[in-house]
Amino acid sequence: MFYRIVSLLPALVLMSSCSTTEEQLARKADKIHASILTVDTHCDTPMDFRDPGFDMGVRHDEGCVDFPRMTEGGLHSEFFAVFTGQGPRNDSTFTRVHKEAIDIFNAIHKNVEKNSAVAELAYTPEDGYRIRKDGKIAAYIGLENGYPIGRDLSRVKEFYDLGARYITLCHTRNNDICDSSNDPAGTEHNGLSDFGKDVVKEMNTLGMMVDVSHISDKSFYDVLSISKTPVIASHSSCRALCCNPRNLSDDMLQALKANGGVIQICILSAYLKTAEPNPEMEASLNELRARYGDYDTISTEARKETMRTEFRAIRKKYEKLATVSDIADHIDHVVQVIGIDYVGIGTDFDGGGGVDGCRNASEMKNITKELLRRGYSKNDIEKIWSGNIMRVFRKVQETATSV
Repeated sequence: MFYRIVSLLPALVLMSSCSTTEEQLARKADKIHASILTVDTHCDTPMDFRDPGFDMGVRHDEGCVDFPRMTEGGLHSEFFAVFTGQGPRNDSTFTRVHKEAIDIFNAIHKNVEKNSAVAELAYTPEDGYRIRKDGKIAAYIGLENGYPIGRDLSRVKEFYDLGARYITLCHTRNNDICDSSNDPAGTEHNGLSDFGKDVVKEMNTLGMMVDVSHISDKSFYDVLSISKTPVIASHSSCRALCCNPRNLSDDMLQALKANGGVIQICILSAYLKTAEPNPEMEASLNELRARYGDYDTISTEARKETMRTEFRAIRKKYEKLATVSDIADHIDHVVQVIGIDYVGIGTDFDGGGGVDGCRNASEMKNITKELLRRGYSKNDIEKIWSGNIMRVFRKVQETATSV
């Protein structure tokens, strides 16, 4: 018996050591999150706000983001997306989509105001730090897809006045501003349209960050040639690691660095690693599309919400998720190619984002733990979580009055 106990000692010591290391990483991550500002630059949770009973102040079993889970995960600031799916481009649909966007803005305001004890709307970088110091969550707003602008340039300021501090110029289809990276119809404007150039200039003037996620490569380079301020990719990853047209190539990363901008790594599996064949999930998704049609063109909110619920259930059942390690691989790649000052995190939670180990806002510290495991310092981690995006945000607002 004595010899058996002695023979087990190395394994017991190793298990104890591993446990101790994980506990140490967890404690260190807790301390870092307690002392810095953390910012996620993109979530689609406002799509749930179509339900008038949805309350961000309540911890939910479904979805990814609410104020309790943000607090649990040490996430202090969130950019809530006003998302509208791309559809027809004519006066009547522009009017309808404009109203839809306004309704989402109002829903975000109401949800934050309802939870004013724990959250506050934020409009400047300084607001984020002040609200964090007050022990509350800073709720920023971004407009995903310039579709609601239609062809009316005055709406850019209207959305700015409602709180939008960036605009993702397009989504998965071309619009009147620019070409998308994913439109199956191909290019329409060969990059930015003339109207799109005016939109970028107006955003520069107002102090809105120009978001290059979702746009085509030519649109990306056109934006960099037009914008007088640094730009952001609010939720994109690295094409060198995952060959998806939504991601940025190394040449694009170099151009982003020259511009002074930042790429916020998207934690959606399809943008982190090349997907393995998943016929069961594809069959289920195809059946879903056959019943409802394309999400962007569904006419009623009830049908959209039903489809969204079923889509989540299919993903939960079949999807082979990337991991927190894959997120860190993309961060590593940006750091190796252009440096620590140009990378952050934009989860795309509730828009498909979420990986094994970080499925919702309550698990954000797992990213920090992985960065610590790889040797990143507290200063590095602070840059990734907020320093880099706030540098760009501050520069864009400071330059607004002079461009």
